[in-house]
Amino acid sequence: MTRINAPRRPAIHMIDTEADALTALALEAQSRLPQVSRLLLEEIGRASTHSADDIGRDIVTMHAHVEFLDQANGTTRMVELVYPRAADISEGRISIMTPIGAGLIGLRVGQSIVWPDREGHERKLTILGVKQVSSLVPDPVPTEVALQNWTVR
Repeated sequence: MTRINAPRRPAIHMIDTEADALTALALEAQSRLPQVSRLLLEEIGRASTHSADDIGRDIVTMHAHVEFLDQANGTTRMVELVYPRAADISEGRISIMTPIGAGLIGLRVGQSIVWPDREGHERKLTILGVKQVSSLVPDPVPTEVALQNWTVR
């Protein structure tokens, strides 16, 4: 495993109902995805939980659109963090049950985390922007306008 000299993991925040749902998902997937399940359960265990009304808009939650920098290769990506059934990498939707997805949840704009990838190499991920989108109602605003509503550093 390639290791980066990393500070402690940053404080993270999660919506209480999402933390409950993600705990159930991670426990159910332990036999199929042991590494990701373990990492996600560790993150849930150390997160401060809040009601959906009290979570900051600059925090990565489920269905948030996230812009982040992967410092291992200098790539900036924009993704939506979703549950496994909605994942489609070609559409920019990454599953919470991937190493990157589990690493992004709960971070806020400006925070970085050193996080393992599928091969066990550690990567530094930095949150550049977060846009909250309701998972129940489609975003009625055209993409060009919606992107203006991002919370950025």
